[in-house]
Amino acid sequence: MNSKVDGYVARAKQWQEEIAELRKIALDCELTEELKWGTPCYTSQGSNIVLIHVFKEYAALLFFKGALLKDPKNILIQQTENTQAARQLRFTSAQEIVKMKATIKAYIAEAIKVEKAGLKVDFKKTEEFSMPEEFQQKLEQHADLKTAFEALTPGRQRAYLLHFSAAKQAKTREARVEKCMQKILEGKGLDDE
Repeated sequence: MNSKVDGYVARAKQWQEEIAELRKIALDCELTEELKWGTPCYTSQGSNIVLIHVFKEYAALLFFKGALLKDPKNILIQQTENTQAARQLRFTSAQEIVKMKATIKAYIAEAIKVEKAGLKVDFKKTEEFSMPEEFQQKLEQHADLKTAFEALTPGRQRAYLLHFSAAKQAKTREARVEKCMQKILEGKGLDDE
């Protein structure tokens, strides 16, 4: 047990009992407990396997490579349509977690096997993401913007494309592109300061 995670559990205002149950199960699976991204994360030989995270409506166990798991009970949830690798198990009570303990352990065991086998999620390439017309026009108008965008890491490129595409109205997409142009020119990602 990691003392930093002890502190996380003690400070949890919501889902404390559920976090404690998920933590017990992860530790029973002989995973190493760490605090990453401000949340309990469980690793095997230095590789991330699962993490516990909470939301307003539920507590979840997130499998980093959940897309590669077999999911015979059809219980893994893709958080958003743009989530490529991770999958969640969601819970709304500690009793539900206790009842599913054997299933959760089986899914964790499979996730460990996937990691040990070195399996990788086949991520969509940046080119496969839709390019909003408003951004395409700016790239065509500003060669320096095109060069700067192409110099970004694929993950940063995808983050911008998803951000621009998420807006339903052309006016909003245009405003988002305008707002982000300077960051792109500076070689920064969407969430970089």
